[in-house]
Amino acid sequence: MKVLIVEDEVRLGQFLKQGMVEHSYTVGLAHSCAQARDALCDTHYDAIVLDLGLPDGDGLDLLREWRRSGFNEPVLILSARDTVEDRIRGLDIGADDYLPKPFSLEELQARIRSLLRRHSTAKETVLEHRGIRLDLLAHAVTFNGQPVDLTSREFALLEIFMQNVGRILPRTLIAEKIWAAAYDIDTNLLDVYMSRLRAKLDCEPGKPLFKTVRGVGYQLV
Repeated sequence: MKVLIVEDEVRLGQFLKQGMVEHSYTVGLAHSCAQARDALCDTHYDAIVLDLGLPDGDGLDLLREWRRSGFNEPVLILSARDTVEDRIRGLDIGADDYLPKPFSLEELQARIRSLLRRHSTAKETVLEHRGIRLDLLAHAVTFNGQPVDLTSREFALLEIFMQNVGRILPRTLIAEKIWAAAYDIDTNLLDVYMSRLRAKLDCEPGKPLFKTVRGVGYQLV
């Protein structure tokens, strides 16, 4: 599991990272809003630990931005703002949990485990968008009611887009999810798979399903 820690205090951030790494998590560390945005563009994370008092902005604004862009993974706010009003606001904006400072590392780890368990069991098994119906359990796809024959890799690629409708997905993120590694994005392999997916699904003139964002990646619109 990959966790992103967004914390402006360098020593605390390193302490949290070390504690998570010792429990077999892959951990990214960001000290500002800008670094956090870049981290999410570069790779996928299964959960985020978010401080609110960041040097270049408010963590709540960052959280709101993520939710509006389609990022649905669990976010735990870790903040010195500990009034009831602060917690309610954070949860209303889109946080999944709120842990005030000072805190116990063991409790933080337990809450992250709980969030990841809840998130994994809450995932939908049938995804639908603009005539596409993807059944994760049956491993089947239909488009406008007609079955679509996809390879396992094409199915995995479509699943990523269906779980992130409207979100621009960087090429590196797609490669990590499909090939389980940061694939060489200079090759045209991803483009080949996108071309195949478009040929099977993108058949309505003037209303493309997939948008190429030049220099970044792709988007299901």
